[in-house]
Amino acid sequence: MKIGIIVAMDKEYAQLQEVAQSIEKHEIVLAKCGIGKVNAALGAAEMIRQHHPDVIISSGCAGGNGDDINIQDVVVSSQLVYHDVYCGKAIDDTTIYGQVQGLPARFDVDAHLLEVAKSLNLQSSTLNLHPGLIVTGDWFVDTKEKARSIIELFPEAKAIDMESAAIAQTCYIYKVPFISFRIISDIPLRDTDASQYHDFWNTIADRSFQVTKTFIERI
Repeated sequence: MKIGIIVAMDKEYAQLQEVAQSIEKHEIVLAKCGIGKVNAALGAAEMIRQHHPDVIISSGCAGGNGDDINIQDVVVSSQLVYHDVYCGKAIDDTTIYGQVQGLPARFDVDAHLLEVAKSLNLQSSTLNLHPGLIVTGDWFVDTKEKARSIIELFPEAKAIDMESAAIAQTCYIYKVPFISFRIISDIPLRDTDASQYHDFWNTIADRSFQVTKTFIERI
């Protein structure tokens, strides 16, 4: 199986490069797309056109939400949606907030990939993996006020990032199975000035991306 892995930043790429090189079961194509929705969509489209992967995985970090979420936990997408998209009701009053008109209200991930991801919790006593909604937008959430404005619209969201839904949309259009793993680097509603985010990279990030490797070895 050919598996494409997309990350946004140099830091994430460095963490996953060693992981990708250690996998022998599958052919791995690792790419860094850059930060934000446009970069993510372009990166996914180019990966599909150039490499024709059987599966695409988005891996990286995100802000977390929920009383059960802690730093270094992992959120695996069950659904994905934009938190900064609104097409209005002038033409189609069935389109809801977060939905691009003409596309699904939320992007579902591949059912088989999600079941494999969920099974990882049963095989590890140390992994805290949370299936749930990932919301995406072009905004680094570094204030509690911004986090609240997003969570008010999507109270069930487990993670907030800047790429996953854009990759999900691209994979939906190209009909490529997709799933996203997001390691929680900070909890915006418990943080001040993104200090948790910076501490994450300084202290524990090097242990955080192994879940992607474990998942790939299971599929």
